Amino acid sequence: MGRRVLDMGGCQSNSSSDEEDVNVRKANHTNLSLFKVRKNNSPHLVLSSEVKPYLKDHFLSKRITDVDLLTLSALPHGLDQQEWIATHTVSFFQNTNVLLSALSDFCSMATCPTAKGPKNNLYEWTDDQGRKLKCVAPIYIDYAMCYIQELLTDERVFPAKTGLPFSPGFMFLIQKVFLLLFRTLAHMFSAHYQDIIAMELHPHLNTLFLHFMTFSHTFRLLDPVETAAIDDLISVLAL
Repeated sequence: MGRRVLDMGGCQSNSSSDEEDVNVRKANHTNLSLFKVRKNNSPHLVLSSEVKPYLKDHFLSKRITDVDLLTLSALPHGLDQQEWIATHTVSFFQNTNVLLSALSDFCSMATCPTAKGPKNNLYEWTDDQGRKLKCVAPIYIDYAMCYIQELLTDERVFPAKTGLPFSPGFMFLIQKVFLLLFRTLAHMFSAHYQDIIAMELHPHLNTLFLHFMTFSHTFRLLDPVETAAIDDLISVLAL
């Protein structure tokens, strides 16, 4: 089985309205019910005055499969956890890349002058000298995907053959990869969901994102602080 990965710059996310440092908070997210906002024991959606095309149920309800994604994400008995995570990381990267290719004519310096996600969260790239760079969205995403591609092709981190040991920093790097993939997918929803609908690719994006979030919660690969801006979408998809 082939894989890939690399170490260079990192990324920081800052809200355009409130820049502050946050402590990483760990939680055990092993059940999809944790995606739901509950009141009186019934899931409900926290409403916002912001118009969000990606929250329209008749689009979000479309999937390419009805398979139980929680079961699909669970570690099979007897399989090495790092091997399982590595395999899924490659798959999530490849599927995200396919959707990005379809959006290449829509995500430009003119349409996306800043790299933003839901609630105007600004994504800044941090280079290998620790400098924060404000980028147009296409360049930020290009940095992110090139970084991930380099990691996935670095056999010191992602061994090319099954059974070889993973590097001691493997899980730290995987969390970085998932952060970058999350921001890329979040940008697709917040800035390009109508474009995705026009190309009839929303069932693919919906399914990919829900599988991605289910998997990341199962193995605690994303900080809830980072994903909070899109909790409304996660809640609806998980219903």
